[in-house]
Amino acid sequence: MITPDAPPAVTLLPVDAANWRAVAALTVSEPQRQWVADPAYYLALCHYGTAGWQPLAVTGPDGTVLGFLMWTVDPADSAAWLGGIIIDAAHQGHGLGRAAVRAAIDLLSTRHGHRRFALSYEPANTAARHCYAAVGFTETGETEDTELVARLDLPA
Repeated sequence: MITPDAPPAVTLLPVDAANWRAVAALTVSEPQRQWVADPAYYLALCHYGTAGWQPLAVTGPDGTVLGFLMWTVDPADSAAWLGGIIIDAAHQGHGLGRAAVRAAIDLLSTRHGHRRFALSYEPANTAARHCYAAVGFTETGETEDTELVARLDLPA
């Protein structure tokens, strides 16, 4: 049972031949469809896009795929960008989005040495705004297309 005091345990794994179908089968709630694309789009972007996005499956303690996110590094400022963050509709409302973002920050700082992070979201997406602010991201006034940019810098 997930309690408000204990963050849920998630693990991030590379999307591979064993889990890509579970990632592609993720769904989001109807209101969120205006903010996020289907996971198959993000998987295609990781494979065929030019920005170097790396796909990660968000898994629970039993190995079940609960969500997805992707990351890349902006060559202009060396910030690790997070994107395509999805938690399956059946698992939302338990803090898994925050846990996944925290796990990504931990993974990218520990394994890859990144200290600067960024992400973006539509201004009207208040759920994303609150989730990312709870992790420590701060809006910068920058925009990426129509989205607000928020950044997080870890101490050296």
